[in-house]
Amino acid sequence: MPAKVKIYALSTCIHCKKAKEYLESNNVEYDCTYVDMLAGEERQQAVDEVKKHNPALSFPTMVVGGKVLVGFNKEELQAALGA
Repeated sequence: MPAKVKIYALSTCIHCKKAKEYLESNNVEYDCTYVDMLAGEERQQAVDEVKKHNPALSFPTMVVGGKVLVGFNKEELQAALGA
């Protein structure tokens, strides 16, 4: 079973875009939350969730099968995906 992939991103973040493009080009399913597009309590919940994984609150923050990756590093992402 492929690793579950969750991305916390900003809509204006180039590294977030590159991470998504990499996943799409490798046919990896993922769930993406654009934190900056949320408002109110929903946004606060997303921020709190990101802080659990990445206290620095930097983007993208990706959770791949329980492993947390911060930023986009192709080699780290490949390793986390088992590629």
